[in-house]
Amino acid sequence: MQVTETLNEGLKRGYKITVPAADLDAKVQEKLLEAQPEVEIKGFRKGKVPLAMLKKQFGPRVLGDAMQEAVDGAMKDHFEKTGDRPAMQPDVKMVGGDEWKEGQDVVVEMTYEALPEIPDIDASGVTLERLVVKADDASVEEALKNLASTSSTFTERKKNAKSQKGDQVTIDFKGSVDGEVFEGGTAEDYPLVLGSGSFIPGFEDQLIGYKVDQDVEVKVTFPEEYGAAHLAGKEALFECKVKSVKYPKEAELDDELAKKFGAEDLEGLKTQIAGRLEGEYQGAARAVMKRSLLDQLDKMVSFELPPSLVEAEAGQIAHQLWHEENPDHQGHDHDSIETTDEHKKLAERRVRLGLLLAEVGRKADVQVTDQEMTQAVLNQARQYPGQERQFFEFVQKNPQMQQQLRAPIFEDKVVDHIVAGANVSEKEISKEELQKSIDALDEI
Repeated sequence: MQVTETLNEGLKRGYKITVPAADLDAKVQEKLLEAQPEVEIKGFRKGKVPLAMLKKQFGPRVLGDAMQEAVDGAMKDHFEKTGDRPAMQPDVKMVGGDEWKEGQDVVVEMTYEALPEIPDIDASGVTLERLVVKADDASVEEALKNLASTSSTFTERKKNAKSQKGDQVTIDFKGSVDGEVFEGGTAEDYPLVLGSGSFIPGFEDQLIGYKVDQDVEVKVTFPEEYGAAHLAGKEALFECKVKSVKYPKEAELDDELAKKFGAEDLEGLKTQIAGRLEGEYQGAARAVMKRSLLDQLDKMVSFELPPSLVEAEAGQIAHQLWHEENPDHQGHDHDSIETTDEHKKLAERRVRLGLLLAEVGRKADVQVTDQEMTQAVLNQARQYPGQERQFFEFVQKNPQMQQQLRAPIFEDKVVDHIVAGANVSEKEISKEELQKSIDALDEI
């Protein structure tokens, strides 16, 4: 087997791999001999089928396997000897293609872009500021009130009291279009919060100002984009009867409320809330510190970037930004999106930092544990209630999805590794100052 260099420009590499016909034939012979003891063909006992017959019947398939193994082996040996790591999957083409005939040498052309040599960084040269925000009493009280509002109950209004926006009315209703009752338009004892927007636009407003036992005719027009095509754009009449009117009563800020949220008493709940708030502040502060770290790393290193990676990243950035500017266009059936110098500049930064963090993680032997991956899958699966098991199975069978979940975990662990060796000081600030720092972050 022979490997000849054909291209060496910058990070671009090209090689011609030649597998002699004799080597290939020997590989086929070896495979057939390995399989012979287990082969059974009509007219021959198991293991007694002549090699010539095996080659005639199974030769083409074995030949294909032998060719693939030979080329894969040559590529593996090449990367081990040269130390090259391809930036993307190498492009491999067989010379001659369909014109190749058995008995000829197999010649393959392989091209790729090698990953560059990435310089080491001195983490001690990085200076970072860890922002610290304490949960103040006002923030805790505000969070408490929000909890109380979510725990509100509905209480019957006084007799003859009229319904108001925010009230919960219990109604019977029957809907019709052009005098015909339609399927799904009838219900009894239906609890509806006025102003919730859960019914057709205009429906809830027409139930404001009515008492228990009153009948109300509600006239609405179904939206043009309504899910049921036979109702879309149609005018409808709903005959409603108000059966109860209740007003929202906010929960009391007391120990009973605390117990609903797993705390022993109100003070315990306040402590929990303070901890949760400070956890949120800590996450935001980490984002600010990480941005500062990336900015410094971007200035610390310089190396040649694989053009294919930069081009692919710039295309993804342009595509993402286009969809953000055109949110109504969900599919990908649009014209090609041109990349700009701004897209390329951002892509170069992302590729440079991505390669640098990957190299730091590789040299530090940073690993993503099975437990961390399982937790990541669990977190993602919560977005699909009732389909968690299917999501788990999908991830298990999809290496690309596994990589998407693994990548941010790996990056965060590498960031932690660098921060551990950096000069880090703490600075206590207000939550308003933290918010300003977050707002100042540009999209990376």
